[in-house]
Amino acid sequence: MADRTLQVEHISAGFGKLQILNEVSMEARAGEITVIVGPNGSGKSTLLKTITGLTNIYQGKVTLNGRSISGLPPHEIARLGIAYLPQTESTFTELKVMENFRMAGYSVSRRDFEERLSEAFKLFPQLRSYLESKVSSLSGGERQMVAMTMALVRKPSVIMFDEPTANLAPKTATQVLGTISSLAKSVGLTVLLVEQNARRALEIGDRAYLLVSGKSVFSGACRDLLEQKELSRLYFGLRAS
Repeated sequence: MADRTLQVEHISAGFGKLQILNEVSMEARAGEITVIVGPNGSGKSTLLKTITGLTNIYQGKVTLNGRSISGLPPHEIARLGIAYLPQTESTFTELKVMENFRMAGYSVSRRDFEERLSEAFKLFPQLRSYLESKVSSLSGGERQMVAMTMALVRKPSVIMFDEPTANLAPKTATQVLGTISSLAKSVGLTVLLVEQNARRALEIGDRAYLLVSGKSVFSGACRDLLEQKELSRLYFGLRAS
């Protein structure tokens, strides 16, 4: 796997005439968790949507393994191995769990589908008990597991999470973040993480980018950002431990 899997180079992007990102650059490497943090409205979710082809790019480019993917439609970007899990509507709630998995694997051969699902069940063995249950009947944490499994069925090389622990109980949130860490460290995926709990995200992450008003004001190791007392206090309300 390439050392530098995903790169964003001097991207300015937004929706229509509304520009949100201003010359943002970042890179995310295989086997690492890249954490994107910042106050509300700073452009974190817009950055993920830009990578997956859901915004207008005014300048700059996004590359995957050295290939430009800027301007490609979202379905082509997904086929290249980028999975995006938005904060809401990441599952088909009125369908059964197994039906969700089949929807995610519509373009995958039956053999590959079964193999990938078997691998996913090693991470989420409890889902075997809910295959015939509607997703709407599951807890928030279980729905997040369904969404992750749907992404894994497509065997991505890059997986992006937008606020994966939102509205989850603390114990469940810890489990979800632990699984995300395992996806990077054990499975070797490139992980991008936007997370409301900045400290917990930075504690499990490798590389961090701090966005403020659509601009990157910090890039470096997660531990280094945690040690930036003034930035932590201003933007996350964190106190040095």
